[in-house]
Amino acid sequence: MSIPIVALVGRPNVGKSALYNRIIGDKNAAIVSEVAGTTRDRHFGRATWNGRDFWLVDTGGLPEDTLDPMDVEIKRQVKEAIAEADLLLFVTDARMGLVPSDVKVADLMRESGKPWLLVANKCDDFGTIAHYEFYSLGAGDPFAVSAQNSNGIGDMLDAIVEQMPEGQEEVPDALRVAVIGRPNVGKSSIVNRLLGEERLVVTDIPGTTRDAIDSPMTYHGRQLIFVDTAGLRRPTRVDDGVEFYSTLRTRRAIERADICVLVLDATLGLENQDLKIASLAFEDAGRGLIVVVNKWDAKEEKGDKSAAHFQRDAGEKVPYLKFVPFLFTSALTGQRVTKILDLILQVEQERDKRISTSEINQTLEELVARRQPPQAAGREVKLKYATQIETAPPSIGVWGNHPELVQEHYVRYLHNGFRAAYGFTGNPLRIVMKRKGD
Repeated sequence: MSIPIVALVGRPNVGKSALYNRIIGDKNAAIVSEVAGTTRDRHFGRATWNGRDFWLVDTGGLPEDTLDPMDVEIKRQVKEAIAEADLLLFVTDARMGLVPSDVKVADLMRESGKPWLLVANKCDDFGTIAHYEFYSLGAGDPFAVSAQNSNGIGDMLDAIVEQMPEGQEEVPDALRVAVIGRPNVGKSSIVNRLLGEERLVVTDIPGTTRDAIDSPMTYHGRQLIFVDTAGLRRPTRVDDGVEFYSTLRTRRAIERADICVLVLDATLGLENQDLKIASLAFEDAGRGLIVVVNKWDAKEEKGDKSAAHFQRDAGEKVPYLKFVPFLFTSALTGQRVTKILDLILQVEQERDKRISTSEINQTLEELVARRQPPQAAGREVKLKYATQIETAPPSIGVWGNHPELVQEHYVRYLHNGFRAAYGFTGNPLRIVMKRKGD
């Protein structure tokens, strides 16, 4: 299921950032100040209530209709937030009461056609605050809350969860593949090659793809759904609302995916932002990963044909890339593009592979016999047995008498040993140390 987006909208200095921090559970997530207009950029974070996850987006305060360039930019970004959100929270200031600016924001809510809830913030003292004048907005009962002391927050979150859409239903048993990477590396061109038609818009302008687009196909009897995503740029380059929400949608696409295809530009090499995107998919989200080095024909024209050298350098920069398959392609000529489909099926097979407990224990015995775990002063560290506790991604539990004393470098040794024995190519392998009896 895709995760809904909930956006906080309102005029300046009504406490949107304080409310954002309260819901996210991090008092320092967004800057809070009594100075109107403190929030100019957007923040987004993951929130959970009653078992439902959602993205919460904090926006700048909607200014009066002025020609000041900053106010114009903030208003444009807020409109982007409204367009992208699944549910809107219209935040007002109960201490100040209803003001003409609130009426203008309410009109904007209605024009959007999106579901919205009216929130009267700063109700720190229910005995003295009269928030009833907000009924004149015709939005039903306002939720009287206090971001400062949590008054009414639970009831408001209950309503948010009730109003949120259920999310996009996934096709049962379909394998979801997110095509990710920096802008303008050829992601859409590769998806078009795989689908055999120009289903996605392709231009030389970075950022042409701004939404995540689902494209189904069947390969060797397996139903695949490709998600071509907007490119992820460095945070400092996410300089407008479109880029901001493209980043958010890309993260959502990774969460919905089983396997991610990271597309690189061969002419630019492996850059730090590529590594951050790979880490987001592989380490943070635990997704399968394939690296596709596109525009390899341009690299070959310069006389550099060493794909093995490129892959070796990548593994030296980030060790886990040694376990990730690389493919060197050209979306322009179609060179080796269809091999991506075979790699996807191989990575899926490795992702769902289960090794018997007897095999894993045999491997553990061999690894321990080859190198004993470092002993702690006065306490003997012993590893008793191991078993695979999960697939997708594969995880191996190792039980011992003092798991907390097993050092990180020895866990890496076990990881590499299990990797050598069982592969799990293209997938993160997690080693979980457990105490005997757990």
